[in-house]
Amino acid sequence: MAVGAVGGLLVSGLAVVPAAGVAAAGEARQVRDVVRDADGGEFVRYERTFDGLRVVGGDLIVQRGKAKAELTTYNRGVSSVAVESTKPKLKSANGELIVYVTATKPVLAYDVVTRSVKPDQTPSVLHTYTDANTGAVLGSDDEIKAGEGNSTYAGIVSLGTSYVAPNYLLKDPSRGNGYTVHAATNAIFTDADDIWGNSLPTNVQTAAVDAHFGAQVTWDYYKFVHGRLGIFNNGVGAKSRVHYGSNYANAFWDGTQMTYGDGAGNVHPLTSLDVAGHEMSHGVTQATANLNYSNEAGGLNESTSDIFGTMVEWYANNATDLGDYLIGEKVDIFGTGAPLRRMDKPSSDGSSADCWSTSVGGLDPHYSSGPLNHWFYLAAEGTGAKSINGVAYNSTSCNGTTFAGIGRNVAAKVWYRTLTTKLTSSSNYLAARNGAILSAKELYGAGSAQCLGIQRAFAGINVPAGAQVC
Repeated sequence: MAVGAVGGLLVSGLAVVPAAGVAAAGEARQVRDVVRDADGGEFVRYERTFDGLRVVGGDLIVQRGKAKAELTTYNRGVSSVAVESTKPKLKSANGELIVYVTATKPVLAYDVVTRSVKPDQTPSVLHTYTDANTGAVLGSDDEIKAGEGNSTYAGIVSLGTSYVAPNYLLKDPSRGNGYTVHAATNAIFTDADDIWGNSLPTNVQTAAVDAHFGAQVTWDYYKFVHGRLGIFNNGVGAKSRVHYGSNYANAFWDGTQMTYGDGAGNVHPLTSLDVAGHEMSHGVTQATANLNYSNEAGGLNESTSDIFGTMVEWYANNATDLGDYLIGEKVDIFGTGAPLRRMDKPSSDGSSADCWSTSVGGLDPHYSSGPLNHWFYLAAEGTGAKSINGVAYNSTSCNGTTFAGIGRNVAAKVWYRTLTTKLTSSSNYLAARNGAILSAKELYGAGSAQCLGIQRAFAGINVPAGAQVC
């Protein structure tokens, strides 16, 4: 945007005036940012205080150059931040005393911070500025600012981003500062206007949009459904890496971060919602039961990620990527439209087991996960033909019984409690059945419909009865 002429002309809320000179009495300035031009000119951004009080809206930019007159741009055109007195007439129990620059003058004010969650589950850190002498509301500002991304799989999405002049960063301050980088450089993605990607995988930002969106939805799912603050429940966000390798048709969790390849031809990034939820859930498993990646425990580990990756997709309620019981269907890794796995009939992939048997532990964890995936579908939806969000299912039990489901949210809450409070690193399918039934009794009561549904679904994948019964 063009800058107005020297002489105090107000342009779009900014006034440009001649050199600022020395700060006024009581005023102090702190450099916040410096941008240098190739010709030697520079733009120095300052924040100000007055008599030790933070000034909100008092930032200014001083433009300097060897061949140019020094110019100062004041926020809202108000050059002075001095107030008559820094002693308020009103008291505030929870507000910080500040100087707030209005459109016409600086005012002694309070900054009152309210932390909440919006109806769409976006967190809010709202600053409300009130006149410290009259109580009048002067303005407000929310720390949480969402960018907009054009993803491959989820359409146009809102992103949690940060701003460090002169760019926005794919770093989410509302979710533990989780961030997304390019795997080749380890550099965090930046953008000038906070509009990311173009929905095409050929755009370097697009895969980052999907990965970042998946990370934030997964954070929200665990927080708002299970009360868990991040993978390690310590409030720290996760790092996501995209564009790993070349034609790399996989994604993984390495103990500290998620990594996503771009798939065949580098145009099928493995960054869909359920895949992102899957990878982050490996971290949750690591932080809780820490299930071994071998024998039956390996299958439980993989299935846990499929279960919660599926729940993340349902939780997102995204019109472009509707909830289903298919894993990685959006990625189309095979080029045939087939998903990586189906929870209603795991054997559809040609390798996974539908039912438990003594030989399941000898399979690769991706295939020994089949029985627990099948259990989750049966517990959630039951047996029989049905269409859910346009996908046809017709799951049968392994023992020939027919029954209705108890709902995916119930099944997921039971499994989360099982994972976090019942299983150990070498747990097997029998331990999973016993743990899930005990968890259901703790959550819903012995003999409850929910407990009986959990028990019925384990019998439905042929896991034999154990010590726990509803």
